[in-house]
Amino acid sequence: MHTLIISIACSVAVSILLKIARRQNIAVDQAIAVNYAVAAALCLLVLRPQPASLLNPSTPWWILALLGVLLPTIFLAMAGAVRHAGIVLSDAAQRLSLFIPLIAAFVIFSEDVSGIKLTGIAIALIALVCLLLRPRQPSGSGDTLKTTGLLLAVWVGYGTIDILFKQLAKSGAVFSSSLFAAFALAGVLIFIYLLLRRTVWQQRNIVAGLALGLLNFGNIYFYIRAHQVFPDNPTLVFSAMNIGVISLGTLVGAGFFRERLSWVNALGIVLAISAIVILIPR
Repeated sequence: MHTLIISIACSVAVSILLKIARRQNIAVDQAIAVNYAVAAALCLLVLRPQPASLLNPSTPWWILALLGVLLPTIFLAMAGAVRHAGIVLSDAAQRLSLFIPLIAAFVIFSEDVSGIKLTGIAIALIALVCLLLRPRQPSGSGDTLKTTGLLLAVWVGYGTIDILFKQLAKSGAVFSSSLFAAFALAGVLIFIYLLLRRTVWQQRNIVAGLALGLLNFGNIYFYIRAHQVFPDNPTLVFSAMNIGVISLGTLVGAGFFRERLSWVNALGIVLAISAIVILIPR
């Protein structure tokens, strides 16, 4: 069980780091770039991937290329969402993204639809609406629209990334090698972006990136380990991870950062957890 707890803690810690980044004058784009370099290095050292296996002609490089673009882009959106909407709503939106692959399975891949799955998806979509409903800011509707757009980007972005990884697995590509390639491509692309912008690197941003990379990789590694520890009970890992992140994120955001939630947002949190419970694989 400790593997799950560590994975949940790492996931929420990423949001905490993104939350305090602005207060510490950390350039998030630099931190995210270093994060992917660290994550790729740790992937190479810990998971022992075989990058040469990706030279197989059947490797869907277009999926890896999309992941290379989406991973840093959506990470930046997550940072913006945490800054404007807070940890609670951002983590909930990220975890609700798991319903996008389910919707895609019905709409795109023509899988069978069950009443339970439709109920869970319906509740999840209502939960998302509740999370997106924000009180109008004193400065006007611009801030509200920006916050809503960032939360939607997090939801759609992480859901799309999930679909891409699932399609990558179906192609027969080895997970560890695919993960390393995705991290490496993401790192190369964001470093090129920063180079073109003639970014001046600062030590505090590099240190933040090192921490971010450790936490980001820790989240993924211990989630994988949890599935290995509980090979006969993937339901436990699936439900505990998603419900745990939403619950801990709510405690941290509301308790330590005094994030204010409207009753509609609070209802969205409850509905999100309910939808996850309904859609637990049986």
